[in-house]
Amino acid sequence: MSEEIIQRSEEQWKEDLSPEAFRVLRCHGTERPGTSPLNVEKRDGVYHCAGCQSPLFTSDTKYESGSGWPSFWRPIEGAVSTISDRSHGMVRTEVRCAACGGHLGHVFPDGPRPTGLRYCMNGVALDFHPTDEDGIALE
Repeated sequence: MSEEIIQRSEEQWKEDLSPEAFRVLRCHGTERPGTSPLNVEKRDGVYHCAGCQSPLFTSDTKYESGSGWPSFWRPIEGAVSTISDRSHGMVRTEVRCAACGGHLGHVFPDGPRPTGLRYCMNGVALDFHPTDEDGIALE
């Protein structure tokens, strides 16, 4: 992963993203639970940042957490960064795209093995790219 953060103006982000994706990725919003079609996505593939298209998670790390948001137990190495989030009267760990700094969701210590982590992501912050059984992109 590149160490340089992708820079765009607020106007460029608004032009490139849907209003809901802009609210989540650039304004640290949260989509309503259970609203993302990615909650039920079962195909092989890679989940990319909806802001910059950097690959973030693979389908083999996705699982059903029951939280209402797409959940993963591990990101692609170097794909995300984390920061302490003290909003909403609690301390959580915010997850951001390492390439563009977009807000993706939060990570919690209640996930499955082998990591014990639950990367609880906003579906609107992700784009799914299906692959075949050899990992070759289909779209």
